[in-house]
Amino acid sequence: MVTVDSFDAFLFNASRALCSPLAVFIQIQGCLIVLILALGWALAAYVRGREIRRMKSSMKSGNSFAFLTLDINELEHSNQANLPRVTVVMPLKGFGEHNLHNWRSQITSLYGGPLEFLFVVESTADPAYHAVKCLLADFKDAVEAKVIVAGLSTTCSQKIHNQLVGVDQMHKDTKYVLFLDDDVRLHPGSIGALTTEMEKNPDIFIQTGYPLDLPSGTLGSYCIYGYHMPCSMGFATGGKTFFLWGGCMMMHANDFRTDRHCVVSGLRDGGYSDDMTLAAIAGAHKRLITSPPVAVFPHPLATDLTFPRYWNYLRKQTFVLESYTTKVNWIMNRALFTSHCYLSWGFVSPYVMAGIHVAAALRHYLKENSLEGTVMTCNGLLLVACLAVCTVIELLSMWNLTRIEVHLCNMLSPEAPQLSLASYNWCLVFIAMLVDNFLYPLSAMRSHLSQSINWSGIRYHLKDGKICKIDRHKHLVPKITDLAGKDLLGKQGSIPKVAIISTLSRTLAQWRQPKKYNI
Repeated sequence: MVTVDSFDAFLFNASRALCSPLAVFIQIQGCLIVLILALGWALAAYVRGREIRRMKSSMKSGNSFAFLTLDINELEHSNQANLPRVTVVMPLKGFGEHNLHNWRSQITSLYGGPLEFLFVVESTADPAYHAVKCLLADFKDAVEAKVIVAGLSTTCSQKIHNQLVGVDQMHKDTKYVLFLDDDVRLHPGSIGALTTEMEKNPDIFIQTGYPLDLPSGTLGSYCIYGYHMPCSMGFATGGKTFFLWGGCMMMHANDFRTDRHCVVSGLRDGGYSDDMTLAAIAGAHKRLITSPPVAVFPHPLATDLTFPRYWNYLRKQTFVLESYTTKVNWIMNRALFTSHCYLSWGFVSPYVMAGIHVAAALRHYLKENSLEGTVMTCNGLLLVACLAVCTVIELLSMWNLTRIEVHLCNMLSPEAPQLSLASYNWCLVFIAMLVDNFLYPLSAMRSHLSQSINWSGIRYHLKDGKICKIDRHKHLVPKITDLAGKDLLGKQGSIPKVAIISTLSRTLAQWRQPKKYNI
C-alpha cells in the first residue's frame, strides 16, 4: 500500500535525481528545442509577412489586383494570351463537408491561360464521382473539366495510380501539370503564381506549397495542427526548399511524357507516397524544388475529427518513412526517422520532468523538510522557470506565424469568407503538441515493425521500400476518412443528394455573406 509519506519521498527523490547532470542536460536540451522551433516560426513569419508588405505596397500604388499579381502589367491581354496551358489533376476519394467548397475554389481560378481540370476517381461507386459530376453540371461549358474513372491500382498506391491516369489523359499542349489534393482550397491567383515562377525559372523541377490547418475544436484536429506546424517552416522559405507536400505539386508535363529521371516508372513501380518519391528523385538528380511565399492554402479540418482518426493519420504519415527508392534514400529516411523520434521525445521529456519538480515543490512547502530538500527543489524550479519562459516564447512565435498566414490567406482570397484566429484554443494547441510529439515515435516504430498500412480501406504491404502487395476487403474500408471526414462508402450507384444540396447551400451562403476582417 502506498502511503502519503512514501509518495512524498518518491517525489523528493525523483526531483533530486532530475537535478543530476544528465537530467539537467535533457531539460536544457528541451529548452533549446523549444527555442529553435520559435526561431524557425519567426523566420517563416518574416517570409510570409514580407509578401504581405509587398502586396500592400502594390495596392497603395494603385494595383487593385495585387491578390493575383504584384505586377499589374501581367494582366494585359497581350501577356495573358501567351500564358501556357496548365492541367490540374485531382485524385479523389470520398465526399466530405468541405469538398464542394474546395473544388469550387479550384475550378473558379482566375488564371488567364488555357486551363483544364481532371478529376480522377477509382470507380463510379465512389461518392465523389456523383458529387463532382453535379458540380461540373452547374458550370457546364464555363470550365474545361471532366471526370475520369481510373480503375484499381495494382502496382502502386491508388492515389499515385489516379495521378498517372490523369497525366496520361492531359491535353497534348499542356506545359505544366498541377497535382492537387481534393482538400486543398486554392486562392484565385494560386495557379497563376505557380505558373509565373515556373516560367521565370525553367530549372524548377517541382513547385509546392503547404496547408494552413483550421482546427475544428477537437483535440484530434489540434494534434493535426501541431503536427503540421513544425513542418511548415520548411515551406516558408520564399524559394528553394528540400521539402515537398503532395497536396500541391506543379511539374513540367514533358517530364512525364518522356519519363525524365524515371518519374513515371518510379511512381508506378511500387510507389506508395507521391511526394516522398518525387522528393527522392529530385535529391538524387540535384533538381530544384521551390515553394513561393504565396503558396499557403486554408485547410479546414473535419468538425468531428476524433482522436482515433488523428492516430490513423499519424500512422500514415510515419509509414511514408518506410518507403524508399534508392539506398541513399533509405539512409536519409532512417536519419529522419531517428532524428524526429529523438527530437519528439526530447521535446516532451522536459515537461514531464517539470511536472515532477512542481509536484515535489508543492509537497515540500506543505510540509517541513530539510534545507537540502529546499536547495534541490529550488534548483528544479529554476529549470521549470526556464522551460516556462521558452514555452511562452514558442507559443507566441507559433501564434504570430498563424496570424500572419491567416492574414495572407485573407488577402489572397478577398472575396472568400475571412479566416479568423478567434477560434484557435492555445491551451489545446500546447496540449496537442505534447500529445503529438509523445505519440510520433510510437507510431513510427509501429510502422517500422508492421510494414503495412490501411489507407482509405486499402491495405498496402511494403518490401524493400516498395509496394509488393495490395489487399482490398470490405471490412478494411472505414466509413469516413481521417482529416476531412469524407464518406467512403455511400450507396453504389446513388447520388448523395442531401449532402450535395446542403453543402452547396452552405457554400453559396458563405460566398454571399459580408466579409469580416478579424485577424
